[in-house]
Amino acid sequence: MPNPPLWKITVPCKKSEAPNVMAAVELVPPHPQAVLIVEDPFKDNGAVEALYDVMPDGDLLTRVIGKEVHVKLLPDADWIKLSQEGLPPVRAGRFFVYGAHDAGKVPDCVVPIRIEAGMAFGTGHHETTALCLAVLSDLAKRRHYRNVLDLGCGTGLLAIGAAKIWRQKVTASDIDPVAVEITRENAVANSVGPLVAAFMADGPTHPALFRLAPFDLILANILAAPLTRLAPSVAAITAKGGVLVLSGLLRWQENLVLSFYRPHGLVLKDIWRDGSWSALVLKKA
Repeated sequence: MPNPPLWKITVPCKKSEAPNVMAAVELVPPHPQAVLIVEDPFKDNGAVEALYDVMPDGDLLTRVIGKEVHVKLLPDADWIKLSQEGLPPVRAGRFFVYGAHDAGKVPDCVVPIRIEAGMAFGTGHHETTALCLAVLSDLAKRRHYRNVLDLGCGTGLLAIGAAKIWRQKVTASDIDPVAVEITRENAVANSVGPLVAAFMADGPTHPALFRLAPFDLILANILAAPLTRLAPSVAAITAKGGVLVLSGLLRWQENLVLSFYRPHGLVLKDIWRDGSWSALVLKKA
């Protein structure tokens, strides 16, 4: 069966510019399936490359980024898998995230999570995913959460991490049916299949989520725009005293996102940062 068509963009830039270019690429719709930085080890040259399942608007990206963006249709191949197979393992808090090619490199005294490359976001390599894992690891030191939701689960990485730490059922939802299927497969591969209930939902207002609410921990690693739009409905399904972890946002978007959650009784408890990216930890009064 042929793979779905993929488009690739390439943005030549200096190494120092690459993180900001990467951030801009991820914020401009349609959102890419995978983004990576390619660098010349001996020069100050680099490039940001991204893969899309729909054709991106090269002219729009060029105007937003301020650099020429090259767009091309790729030949039939599983480029997401090929681009991620060579990525190294990630250590974030107690977690060690790896692919099949690193199965023999798992150290002792970690919570291992095996995530296979696929058409969904969340291999642990992006700063926001690693931040969420680190926050999750820190939260586990302080409290046992009994009703956890991974909202916009992608590969299911955060849901699997929560299930492994607390050994109890975790809810995972995504608007993308492919992401839901990949989450289920990854949960089985990590021996927590029965603990991760993944289903397709178009947001916190979905009836299934309302039936399971209120949640005492919600992990939402998406983007600033949907985070602000979903603030009332996310707050509505957060339990009193519950914790909300918001990520997928840049540092300059922190106050913007907070301004949408504070009116609903969410109080900022902590901010975690990595480079240009942030994760906000809020608690419902």
